[in-house]
Amino acid sequence: AYAAAAEYALESLWLVDERFIIKDGDFVVLQRGDVYKAVQIQKKRKVIFEKQWFFLDNAVGELYGSTFEVASGGSLQPRKSKHPEIPAEVKESGMDNRNIVDDGRSQKLTRDDIETLKEQGLKGQEIVQQLVENSTTFRDKTEFAQEKYIKKKKKKYENIITILKPSTRILALMYHGREPGKICHLRYDTLAQMLTLGNIHAGSKVIVFETCAGLVLGAVMERMGGYGSVIQMYPGGGPTRAATDSFGFPEHFHRTLHEFPLCKVKALLAGTLSPDEEGKDSVDGPAAEHLDTTAGQLASSANEQRKERDAEDSSPEGMESSSVEPEDRDKEERERRKENKAQEKKVKMEEKRKKLSAAAALLQGRNADGLVVASRFHPCPVLLTLLRFVAPSRPFVVYCQYREPLIECYSKLREQGGVINLRLSETWLRHYQVLPNRTHPVLLMSGGGGYILSGTTIDDSASASGPQKAEEPAPKRIKLQETVA
Repeated sequence: AYAAAAEYALESLWLVDERFIIKDGDFVVLQRGDVYKAVQIQKKRKVIFEKQWFFLDNAVGELYGSTFEVASGGSLQPRKSKHPEIPAEVKESGMDNRNIVDDGRSQKLTRDDIETLKEQGLKGQEIVQQLVENSTTFRDKTEFAQEKYIKKKKKKYENIITILKPSTRILALMYHGREPGKICHLRYDTLAQMLTLGNIHAGSKVIVFETCAGLVLGAVMERMGGYGSVIQMYPGGGPTRAATDSFGFPEHFHRTLHEFPLCKVKALLAGTLSPDEEGKDSVDGPAAEHLDTTAGQLASSANEQRKERDAEDSSPEGMESSSVEPEDRDKEERERRKENKAQEKKVKMEEKRKKLSAAAALLQGRNADGLVVASRFHPCPVLLTLLRFVAPSRPFVVYCQYREPLIECYSKLREQGGVINLRLSETWLRHYQVLPNRTHPVLLMSGGGGYILSGTTIDDSASASGPQKAEEPAPKRIKLQETVA
């Protein structure tokens, strides 16, 4: 029994560790300093990161969080142990930097010498050591200045890359650092507050409307853990999920994801969205009929041409038309491709219709457990419309980069009613450097993290008929009239 229990423990440990092993086809995040980049592991595929190219083949089979060094030829070599920063005999420092003059002549090594060292195969740490030894002012600098100098040179010459497993925090940092406009300047601390205020948890039904490249959608799906339902409302022809794909969710996560176009919400609320019309987009209706007739015409024309060719081949003139056969074959291939494309479009349209029918069935219950809105559009009309799908006593949260649209939403909700605990807040974040004898706020910080409007829905159907009952009771008014008389 003990051996069986030990074997089961080892098997379960192996299953747990399997999630943290880098595999071919996984989505990963490359880190170098404070810079991140999301890529997919593909063998023999060249990746360019921070003006350097390399292959990720050697990363397969390693653990997430492993650090690699880029070797010659673009191959990654696992970095097992850290090298010492400076030898003990070099660690001498001055009292202050007042006598150090930055005239550009303190470094004996020239650019050509450094390139020669690289060609000789010296690694980044060794090149940094050579720069320290050939600097005439390094020993005169203070200990803090020496550390800053080494850190700066390491960032420039060390080719070290860390491979991380994608998460909400890492991807939010990556987008906010590289392309903040794509996510409406949504900061990762603001995103964390949205998930908390929206009460996102496993097993819930959440409506998400966002134009942040799928980052908010991916954060909601990660928090739910593949349990529950996520309904993405999207404008235009289709949803944008670039950041959602970078999470690398397994298949069962995608089964919980549904999508519904924003342009059909009005028909769904009015009850005029019939099952036959669900899923019809700009390619439905006359376009679908035209697609069917086109496919039929292509098939009939292909059959007619085949019959004509057979008749020509059987006739005596068929020998003369043998030189035209390659052209006829090319035409037949083109027609066959067109026919296949038409059939593929029909299949895709049918799949889209089924997905929209499933999303409409979820929305028709009007019992969603939460609503999350983060878009570049004005949030007021979207919020007032989508709140009708949320059940009472459920939270909602709206993000906007600017304050004025949310103030308008706040005023409209107060006038309309149906919500309580309305709160408009601004997020603020500042990083601190925590080091011995020099702990202080970082000089550069984010100017703003946007604004959040949150609240809770209520059932106000009973209060709609009795606003006059909230006035002063009638007996007191009668008593007041008697005293005046």
